[in-house]
Amino acid sequence: MHPDDPSAQKLTDARPTTLSDDAASTERTIGRHRVPEPPRRALLGSTPVRVALATGVTCCLSLVAVATARGNDDTPRTVEPLAEALADRAAIADERASRSLDRDAAPARILPSPTAKPTPTPTAVRKAPKKPVKPRRPRPVAGLDQAQMDNAKIIVDVGVEMKMPRRALVVALSTAMQESNLYNLASDVLPESAEYPNQGSGSDHDSVGLFQQRPSSGWGTVAQLMRPSYAARAFYSALNEIPGWQDMSVTGAAQAVQISAYPDAYAQHEDRATTVAAALTA
Repeated sequence: MHPDDPSAQKLTDARPTTLSDDAASTERTIGRHRVPEPPRRALLGSTPVRVALATGVTCCLSLVAVATARGNDDTPRTVEPLAEALADRAAIADERASRSLDRDAAPARILPSPTAKPTPTPTAVRKAPKKPVKPRRPRPVAGLDQAQMDNAKIIVDVGVEMKMPRRALVVALSTAMQESNLYNLASDVLPESAEYPNQGSGSDHDSVGLFQQRPSSGWGTVAQLMRPSYAARAFYSALNEIPGWQDMSVTGAAQAVQISAYPDAYAQHEDRATTVAAALTA
């Protein structure tokens, strides 16, 4: 058949062209002139692909968890903790990716302990007021008892306070030894005198106290004369009014103040009075 014959051309055109294509394809595949294909890179080995894949899985799981939790309000929401945990992890990953390397770490938050108790504020401790210290009682000397020695100390202390010399102390002690034996006496004639502290009583008119001074003679009231310190001060004041008493004998100076019916009786107490004055002024 001639190639120009139309019927031949029709037959030729009617033949499928896929055969040549298949042959060419086969030749490319198995022929010796086949061009090798470039090696394919593992898709999952790329770091960006793995990060994208992990992020996509995280987001899908979060959406599924939220959809499941919201699908039925009547069912218990058991997936909420999982969704919250995934969301927290995604937020942490995002924060780490965007945080600068030189950024300071946030200070840790310290929560108070539920069992901690507030420390009580110490209160000021009140000290008990100190009790007044009683003066030490003098040790008795010269045969005196404690009551006599206490009265002798009052006489000496008043004389020292009035800046009286040592001889005046001996004169006053000798006078009190003779008049009352160094006891603070009340008077049987003056019942009022018994209302005040006393160490006995006498009956020589209205004489009271250590020096047996009489209220009727102007020495003072009964209440005043029954106080040993007042009686001693009254005696020293009267002695200072005697001109030249410092040059007198002990018994002469005592008699000048007391005007006693027995002027020489005071002399017998001078030695003991001197011993007592020395012990109380040492």
